[in-house]
Amino acid sequence: MIEVNNVFLTIKNVPILIDINASFERGKIHGLIGRNGSGKTMLMKCMCGFVKPTKGTITVDGKQIGKDCDFPENTGIIIETPGFIPYYSGYKNLKLLADLRKKITADNIRNTMRTVGLDPELKRHVRKYSLGMRQRLGLAQAIMENPALLVLDEPMNGLDKDGVSDMRKYLLDLKAQGKTILIASHSAEDIDILCDTVCEMDKGKLEKVR
Repeated sequence: MIEVNNVFLTIKNVPILIDINASFERGKIHGLIGRNGSGKTMLMKCMCGFVKPTKGTITVDGKQIGKDCDFPENTGIIIETPGFIPYYSGYKNLKLLADLRKKITADNIRNTMRTVGLDPELKRHVRKYSLGMRQRLGLAQAIMENPALLVLDEPMNGLDKDGVSDMRKYLLDLKAQGKTILIASHSAEDIDILCDTVCEMDKGKLEKVR
C-alpha cells in the first residue's frame, strides 16, 4: 500500500528525515514508535502530501505523491490535533467536510458518529468538547468516507480508559475489513495489541523492530 524509497527531508539546513526506506503492506496495522521530535509526524505528513521530501519518493496505492497526485486518494488522516470550526456542532463540521466531495449521505455521517461514541444530535459546539470528544470526532472525520488507508498520528490522545478500549476494538474491526492502517503512538500497549509490524524512528532514521 505504501512504499517509501530513499526519502530525505531537510528544513533550514536541519536534517529531519534521513534515508527512509520502508514498505507497508495492504490489510495490516503498522506501528510507528519513537520519542517526540524523532520524525514520525513529519514522515506521515510526507506520506499524505502535506510536506514535500527534499529527496526520494513515496508511493501510495501505486501513485507517487507529488507526481501522480498531490495527496493520496481514498485515505483518512489524523495528524496532530484535528482542526474543526469551534462554533459549529460536531455533526455540522462533518457535514461541511462531506459536502466537499459528496460521497456520503447525512445518515452515513450520523452512523459514523455513533460508531465512534458521539451523539450526532448533540448541539454542543466543538469548542466545548473535551479533548477525548475531539479525538473521536477526528476519527469520525477520517473514517466517514470509508477509506482504504488510515494514517493516524496519536489517535488515542485524550481518550479515557473506555475510549482507548473502544478505539482499539474499532481499529481491529477496520483491519478485519481489509483496511490498511498506519498508526503512531507513544503507548507500548497500543502498539503490542494493534500492530502487525513496528518501525522505530530515532533522530530522523527509521528501523524496523518487527
